[in-house]
Amino acid sequence: MKRVLLFLLTNLAVMLVLGVAARLLGVDRFLQSNGLNLSALLGFALIMGFGGATISLLMSKPMAKWSTGAVVINDSTEPMHRWIVGTVAAFSERAGIGMPEVALYEGEPNAFATGAFKNSALVAVSTGLLQTMSRDEVEAVIGHEVAHVANGDMVTMTLIQGVMNTFVVFLSRAIGYFVDRVILKNDREGPGIGYMISTVVLDLLLGLVAAMIVAWFSRQREFRADAGAAQLMGSRQPMMRALARLGGMDPGDLPQSMAAMGISGRPSGLLALMSSHPPIEDRIRALRDAA
Repeated sequence: MKRVLLFLLTNLAVMLVLGVAARLLGVDRFLQSNGLNLSALLGFALIMGFGGATISLLMSKPMAKWSTGAVVINDSTEPMHRWIVGTVAAFSERAGIGMPEVALYEGEPNAFATGAFKNSALVAVSTGLLQTMSRDEVEAVIGHEVAHVANGDMVTMTLIQGVMNTFVVFLSRAIGYFVDRVILKNDREGPGIGYMISTVVLDLLLGLVAAMIVAWFSRQREFRADAGAAQLMGSRQPMMRALARLGGMDPGDLPQSMAAMGISGRPSGLLALMSSHPPIEDRIRALRDAA
């Protein structure tokens, strides 16, 4: 319940900020009496498309810690914590990135990485992961998350999401205006019901297509992170064993904004097109077939 409430409040706050920004810049008045101002519409779409994705990225670390209850353990003196921090430090040095914050949270087997900057990211693992995996398997999962950071996946996915959001906002309103004015021949001042309905429907349909495209890029990124973990460890076997073990477990749910950066998901059937993670079997096969 806390995660749902946080998600809703955050999105409402972001939309309010973006709405104010669009009003101050004057790009929210793209529907004019003499037609559709495409330049203003493009500015509005860019603010709404990239603004939300960028703000979410910048807020990702504190939001992740708050929503999962993750506790930073970089300065902990407990032996298990020191081993986790030491593993992250060793992998980060090999990957050529700054030392991330390392956190531990209560939950089913999973892990995630997030943060706007690769030299000050966050890598978090769950207690369930530590309790159910061997040390080399946990190291492989940590290597996977460090590879995400080193590959700049958080920024890459933000850019892709921003581009997709921009296209959805721009096209839905441009097509909605065409339907209202040309097909339904609304000649009254201001948008008609045709514009309103078309925009809502197109936001949903184009948003679905955009989500599938973003998910496809996310799945390719998972293959790269698996390969990165194998490279950091000097062997593919630990990552393959970790994936095989995860395949027989129930990965704990992460907040929506963190789910794409988790180690595993539950793709199946048509929903696989919307999944941020490929099937476990495909990931193991890709590692096995790697040259």
